[in-house]
Amino acid sequence: MAKRLTRRDALKHGGAVAAAAAASPLFSSPAVLAAPNPNSRLNCALIGCGGRGRSYLGGLMRQAAAGELAVVALADADEGSLGRGVHAVAKCAEQAKVKGFDAAKVKTFTDYRLLYDKSPNDIDAVFIATPDHQHACPSMMAIQLGKHVYCEKPLVHHIYEARALGDAARKAKVATQMGNQGSGTGNHQTLAEYLEAGAIGKVLEVHGWHGFFSRFGGSMPKPKPQPAPKGLDWDAWLGPATARPFSSVYRPWHGWRDFGTGSLGGWGTHVMDAICFALKLGYPTTVELVEVDDPSDARFPMRATVRFDFPQRGDLPPVSVFWYDGCKPNTDPNLKGRDGKPVAKVGNYPELHARIAKDHGRKLGNAGSIFVGEKGIICCGSHGGAPVILPEARRKEFKPPAKTLPRPSGGIMGDFLRAARKGGGPTFSGFGTFSGPFLEMFLVGHLAMFAGLHKPVQWDGENMKPTNRPELEKFVKREYRKGWSL
Repeated sequence: MAKRLTRRDALKHGGAVAAAAAASPLFSSPAVLAAPNPNSRLNCALIGCGGRGRSYLGGLMRQAAAGELAVVALADADEGSLGRGVHAVAKCAEQAKVKGFDAAKVKTFTDYRLLYDKSPNDIDAVFIATPDHQHACPSMMAIQLGKHVYCEKPLVHHIYEARALGDAARKAKVATQMGNQGSGTGNHQTLAEYLEAGAIGKVLEVHGWHGFFSRFGGSMPKPKPQPAPKGLDWDAWLGPATARPFSSVYRPWHGWRDFGTGSLGGWGTHVMDAICFALKLGYPTTVELVEVDDPSDARFPMRATVRFDFPQRGDLPPVSVFWYDGCKPNTDPNLKGRDGKPVAKVGNYPELHARIAKDHGRKLGNAGSIFVGEKGIICCGSHGGAPVILPEARRKEFKPPAKTLPRPSGGIMGDFLRAARKGGGPTFSGFGTFSGPFLEMFLVGHLAMFAGLHKPVQWDGENMKPTNRPELEKFVKREYRKGWSL
């Protein structure tokens, strides 16, 4: 892998040793942030006013009440969503008791390009919560204007975009952060310290999963063209994606290859990030689809199991990481739902998922990971779920090591805002330090899905090329529509 900042470099910034003291999953109280100087107020814009974007506003307006930022602009291709965003800003400002706030002065745009064209000097930081295919372009535009950027997970839709954003962020020296919120809990660091201290000995393999039953995958009939709903700028919603008529089946968009990133992108960022961080994974050498149900040229599969093979990394031995997503038919008649009837489907979990529940009495959730070592196993939940050592005897004999890795303070959003107020600097999940290289690594899993069952993809990470399957190169870098390229 090309030289990147290490996880320790990415976390070396002043005060990043306190535990996250959250008033909400994303925000801590203003007291944990560095004291503002007279010029530290950030003027912020929100791009994407759906439920995820609006969820930021409570925390942002609490910061506004403390005089540390202001929300000055909103953008969304759907006027209805945009209106709900304005209403939410006003409501959150009232609840936070922001003095002198006037929602009528918040600028609104249905095309984020106009936001950048008309208000480049009015904003200092941008928060992006659009569909996945619209993450890279507004992020790059902001970086090129010298703005700080917080972008929801997954940072990008294509592998090439991860490299481009990482390079641009390092060059511009702005603060950037991907919204994989669990990485701000401190449990990623605890996991890394446990493994480095030999909690389970040599790591032999890792299993990560997300069991879903809809939305993220499964084939569908070809969409039928429909008139776009009133108030929706369909062209702006499509952005860089190939032009096509509107169809209501594109929303929700998560399972469509052109717009979403499936479960791997939508949920793997909350599971695979800890694995990548703790094991310093770098680029895989081979990725293979080993199980699949209901594949489609237009959508992600209903079920997929992908194996990533990683080479030796310094003193760390080669390791295989398995990703499981989706669901499969239930074959256990004893597994019943609330109605007392056998359930039709179960999550696509690793075999260890059930064995751990049976042998150790620990029921694992719908998303998480298992590290298999020579001396035991470590189980983690998604979103920074705390690592647990099994079996019990191994946990009792293992002495937890000292905390040597700095922890983000104030959660992942507090970590970003602190860096932005300083005018830039490292964050835990910065585009150039962690999230960009991380997305380069694990989006290769999509190439394996697109290649098909038992068709290994040999990956040259330095040059971003599937060396044995050149036909997959079109999935590394997309064809951008005119006016929407990086």
